[in-house]
Amino acid sequence: MIRIKTGEQIELMRASGVVTGRILHELYGLIKPGVSTKEIDSFVEESILAEGMAPTFKGYNGFPASACVSVNEELVHGIPKETRLLQEGDIVSVDIGVTYRGWISDAARTYAVGQVSGTAARMIDTSKESFFEGLKRCRPGSRLSDIGHAIQSRVEEDGFAVVVEYVGHGIGSKMHEDPQVKNYGEPGKGPRLVKGMAFAIEPMINEGTADVVKLDDDWTVVTKDGKLAAHYENTVIITEGEPMIITLDERDM
Repeated sequence: MIRIKTGEQIELMRASGVVTGRILHELYGLIKPGVSTKEIDSFVEESILAEGMAPTFKGYNGFPASACVSVNEELVHGIPKETRLLQEGDIVSVDIGVTYRGWISDAARTYAVGQVSGTAARMIDTSKESFFEGLKRCRPGSRLSDIGHAIQSRVEEDGFAVVVEYVGHGIGSKMHEDPQVKNYGEPGKGPRLVKGMAFAIEPMINEGTADVVKLDDDWTVVTKDGKLAAHYENTVIITEGEPMIITLDERDM
């Protein structure tokens, strides 16, 4: 069942989303060669707690950190480590959730570490731009699958592959709510969008094959061929008109 959010609930999610977006923006100044993925996680956790909010991911289904930090071929759910140091030319995705008074926002960005290859830079851009293609369909009356079709079309146009095993989701008082928000598929399918729906829309794309595997830590998902992956996500509210992105810092617009 898709839960429709009230105005009060949306305001609580927006308060959470402001913090999420600000932290992800501030990471542009932190992420550089020599920084450990654990340092990124510590910054995220301390920043969330300083706002009187809670890191949604920490302890979620046993996840041990406040941020998922995934480097290069790691698609999602990378576990931060003190021993994993970023290197020049890496790309790293950081995915965080923030809970405020029981209401959640969720977003991710992929960052360049120093100077990266042309392919890596294009992947980062495509992951973001495909999100905004999907966002154009986030209006009342559209079908849910219109979002994924728009994302897939842009990703494949740019020569990359859409991951099908992991998808976006509804969000609100729970981290994962109905419906699944796929990044692929035919248009014109699924429920019609209505005011008050809330989605975490998150294109996940690979340089090579779309196939992914989970590592032995039972969390980290990597590309099967060892090539690069990128991830971009925002929490979006359906309104009567333009969709509302609650996790995008105004400095990144």
